[in-house]
Amino acid sequence: MSGTIFKLVDAEEWEAATADGHYPGSEVDRLDGYIHMSTAEQLPGTASKHYAGRTNLVLVTLETAALDDLVWEPSRGGALFPHLYRPLPLGAVRAVEACHVDAAGTLHIDAGEPA
Repeated sequence: MSGTIFKLVDAEEWEAATADGHYPGSEVDRLDGYIHMSTAEQLPGTASKHYAGRTNLVLVTLETAALDDLVWEPSRGGALFPHLYRPLPLGAVRAVEACHVDAAGTLHIDAGEPA
């Protein structure tokens, strides 16, 4: 599979973790042994299930062609989700946008906010 995928990350964690040129994953990612990501179609469900009510997030847009070792594995409802079993190289990042997920679980891009 190819195209664009996404990762929601705490903004402070992203800033601190990427100082070394890669993102090692969230605490949950590191416990699971891989970085969880979502396709555009999966992103609303991921935001609602795991990030409802969270502010100070960034939406990281990634190019799958830059991640030749990306693994697509069944998860929620049997859908294939993109997983990366190593730190995420910043060279795969296409955009980082400030965002939040409201209490109802809807993702909002924070226009005008630096990411």
